[in-house]
Amino acid sequence: MSFPRYPKYKDSGVEWLGEVPEHWDILPLRRSIEFLTDYEANGSFADTKENVAIDTGEPYAWYVRATDLEQRRFGLVEGNRFCDQATFNWLTKTSLRGGELLVAKRGEIGKVYVMPIHGGNATLAPNLYLIRLKRNLQPRYAWYWFSVDPGKAELVLADKSTTIGALYKDDVKACFVTTPSTAEQTRIVEFLDAETGKIDELVAEQKRLMELLKEKRQAVISHAVTKGLNPRAPMKPSGIEWLGDVPAHWNVLAARRIIQRIEQGWSPECFGRPAEGEEWGVLKSGCVNRGVFVEEENKALPETLDPIPEYEIHSGDVLMSRASGSPELVGSTAFITETRARLMLSDKIFRIQPEPNIDRKFFVAAFNSYLLRSQIERAISGAEGLANNLPQSALKSFLFPVPPIGEQQAIIKDISTRCGELGTLAAEAQKAIDLLQERRTALISAAVTGQIDVRKLAAA
Repeated sequence: MSFPRYPKYKDSGVEWLGEVPEHWDILPLRRSIEFLTDYEANGSFADTKENVAIDTGEPYAWYVRATDLEQRRFGLVEGNRFCDQATFNWLTKTSLRGGELLVAKRGEIGKVYVMPIHGGNATLAPNLYLIRLKRNLQPRYAWYWFSVDPGKAELVLADKSTTIGALYKDDVKACFVTTPSTAEQTRIVEFLDAETGKIDELVAEQKRLMELLKEKRQAVISHAVTKGLNPRAPMKPSGIEWLGDVPAHWNVLAARRIIQRIEQGWSPECFGRPAEGEEWGVLKSGCVNRGVFVEEENKALPETLDPIPEYEIHSGDVLMSRASGSPELVGSTAFITETRARLMLSDKIFRIQPEPNIDRKFFVAAFNSYLLRSQIERAISGAEGLANNLPQSALKSFLFPVPPIGEQQAIIKDISTRCGELGTLAAEAQKAIDLLQERRTALISAAVTGQIDVRKLAAA
């Protein structure tokens, strides 16, 4: 769909912006700011952290972090932090009424939020700037401007730090903003809310499709490794209530009877970046998330530490996540098809060598099935959100359906074919999401730079 343009344009005077509608203003953000502050403006972070981070009184005010806004957790709800009334009264400069612009000054630098109207008390967390705008610039319009280029690019370029990323107040104030009349800003926001809402619904549909495909893939694997490929094969009771019947010629064995060896690696203090060139790296637990090996999930070993060559991983290895902050990732198992040299096991990763009568790819598929996942979840020790751990003793006790080796290989071939088809559909869905998100970004950019005349469109 094509949209109309404004009848007349002028040079904006800003090289990277180009032409804008003739009647629009282009102003530095400072011309539209009534008040800009941050948490540290009320005192040093060291002084205030203890008061806010520790619950010393009755919950009184929501302590607003970027993660709360991203996850739409508004107010004094589970997962949010809070402060008591005395602390809130002390942090008066950063109290939030709703409608303020919040800008990340560290972390995801330059990300912008609009504070929702929440009907309670709230105060600002560190790492965010609070901006109250004058009437000539509406918060939702400013949010759209700074969510895409060129506004977003300005905030990114304002980060002049060469070490720890930081965004400074004067640099934020110096950013330019296209500023049509407030009535026109309202129409632009209405237009973008409607159009992006339609796009977001289509994206949500594609994401739901991807979830269904993921569930279908899991069901295909789980059925194949517990029931086999022949629907007419004679069955027998497995003796395990939650497993049900299995093919009559299969065995159900404890994992200790099919595992020849389990190794655990080493986790020294490493750099925070992946290994490069000829450097050695130590694998992170995330290297096998959801059954896929990702070699980039490693940390470079400092030159001052000697590697342990026997911990180096190789093509054909089976790796399993032993510990993770996310319970659903503990026990994730992957087969290494290929990998770069000089990557070592960490102590959060098992390297498992199955017995010769167990196909390694079948072993991985079985451990990523519903059958083994349910056993893993019951065995995990540690509270949610902490370092969840899978002990070797628990791993060895898991029950494992074992068909003959030839049937294992046939099952893997079938899974590969069927999951490959599902993977193609998932890739198409992801491509559709990418295209929709590109269109969303282009639409917002065109509207806030005046490349679309939305006055009649928004009013329709």
